[in-house]
Amino acid sequence: MVDLLMLALLLINLIWLLFDSLYATQGFRSILSNVSPSFTLSYAQVHENFTLYDLAFIGIFLSEFCVRWAVALFRKTYMRWYFFPFIHWYDLVGCIPLGGARIFRFLRIFSILHRLQKYQIIDLRSTGLYRFFMFYYNVFVEELSDRIVVKVLSDAQKDIAAGSPLIDDINQQVISTRLPVLNQWLASVMVHVGETIEQDTNNDSVRSHVQKSVGKAVRGNSQVALLKRVPVMGSTIESTLEQSVTDIVTQSIVNLLKDITPEKIDDFVEHGIGRFSSEDHQLDQEVLLIVNECLELVKHHVSQKRWKDSL
Repeated sequence: MVDLLMLALLLINLIWLLFDSLYATQGFRSILSNVSPSFTLSYAQVHENFTLYDLAFIGIFLSEFCVRWAVALFRKTYMRWYFFPFIHWYDLVGCIPLGGARIFRFLRIFSILHRLQKYQIIDLRSTGLYRFFMFYYNVFVEELSDRIVVKVLSDAQKDIAAGSPLIDDINQQVISTRLPVLNQWLASVMVHVGETIEQDTNNDSVRSHVQKSVGKAVRGNSQVALLKRVPVMGSTIESTLEQSVTDIVTQSIVNLLKDITPEKIDDFVEHGIGRFSSEDHQLDQEVLLIVNECLELVKHHVSQKRWKDSL
């Protein structure tokens, strides 16, 4: 009820301010004299003392401001007691009885409407005016943001095509600093896999899969297959050899995985992968092409005018 009352007083005050400003012009007084000479003559005294009448509204607005400040302190709306006048600065500036400062009283309308909307006393979202402004506001924001994103992506494409050191910086400043953590994680994963293969009682399916793969490779060996031709003992020798080789290879894999340490992984990366090079850098070019095509797709999707779908 207070907000509705203040909104009504504010509208009256703003309309009065507008009328008095127009009355100060000779052209408006001439038109008003033709319509109602008596009113024009009687309002001249009000115009001369308009500041006094305006002070009455200012007193009401300042009183309401102080009451809301006290309520905010009681409810602890803000972290500090002096935050309220800084946040609602336009209320104080609008109370200055000068022509340039009075325009800030217009902002009080939006403040009051916001509170009425917040407490569900009114529903501005259901009005056609609100939907009209929100539609074109969203169009403006979408068009502006799309152009900014496309510009940023286009600049990124130019930097990459010109040989930007971004990838090297990522490798040196981001990935390299985290290599110890990555190596530790990779080593723990490989040790866990080795222990999983070794524990045939709890994880027989993993060990069985490894043994079947190794056994299949042994049976596919042409030299091992010749053992079947040995009379009487050929099949036995073949199966024994297959089982022995399978156990040896499986245990070798287990030992290899369990013996992995972060230091070994780091040494492998430095002296193994680190020495890898391509003669014509075709792989690097392909990676750059992939990144460029991905950015093009992103630009295409960003550039789509989704606000047209609402029409």
